[in-house]
Amino acid sequence: MNGSVWMKQLIITSIVFVVLIAVYVIVSIINKKKGRKNVVLRVLFIVTEIPVTAVLAFLIYTAFYYHADLSVQEYLVSDANVTVENEPDWYFFDGAGEGTALIFYPGAKVEYTAYAPLMKKAAESGIDCFLVRMPLSVAFLDPRCADRIKEQYDYDKWYIAGHSLGGAVAAMYCETPGNMDGLIMLAAYSIVCLPAELETCAIYGSRDGCLNLDKFNECRKNLPADAGILTIEGGNHAGFGCYGPQDGDMPADITAEEQQKITVDLILNFIGN
Repeated sequence: MNGSVWMKQLIITSIVFVVLIAVYVIVSIINKKKGRKNVVLRVLFIVTEIPVTAVLAFLIYTAFYYHADLSVQEYLVSDANVTVENEPDWYFFDGAGEGTALIFYPGAKVEYTAYAPLMKKAAESGIDCFLVRMPLSVAFLDPRCADRIKEQYDYDKWYIAGHSLGGAVAAMYCETPGNMDGLIMLAAYSIVCLPAELETCAIYGSRDGCLNLDKFNECRKNLPADAGILTIEGGNHAGFGCYGPQDGDMPADITAEEQQKITVDLILNFIGN
């Protein structure tokens, strides 16, 4: 074990799952021998059967995810412009910037390194970036990871961003006033009411087939009055990362590289770098 929080959570989840399975099997055997006449055992059987099924279904769901393209490997190594550090729970892209940092939560069931090109390009432009590794590639399993990053690094201004579910979880993190100076949601919306003073920007592609635009528009009321809503013409849902086509998405009219370059420019303009 490397000591990272996500690994500890995964181990604890596995232990709980094994215990539930053991109880489930024992109760099943006892019930079978007793013909299920014991009410207490029948209740215990039902109580264990539901969580076992739920946990198993979730583990199966998260076992199939979008893998990062092999091309991202070149963005995970240091060069003359950006130093890349591989920490247990995140990649740190340390560029020329000193006062501003961006924490990024990846989309659900997407290998987090798929966003390395986006992060490195932002770091080259003066925003140090932290690309978070989420447990089972699901952001809501470690929504407070940003706390640990802020405890270890010192910056004047902190921004948080996220793609899809990662963006929604990032928004939830910002619900508490003062947690962040700004929020950037990529193909995402906020289900919580955000502080009026929070600098907020939502970016999505015009060819996004996964984002629920009805829900997106409905949730605009949760954003600060001066929040920016920006559209990337020709961009789609998967284009913010490098992990190939996504189920339900529409084909993009621009390349993922072009979409990411536009995204970095929009983020730089939003932050003011």
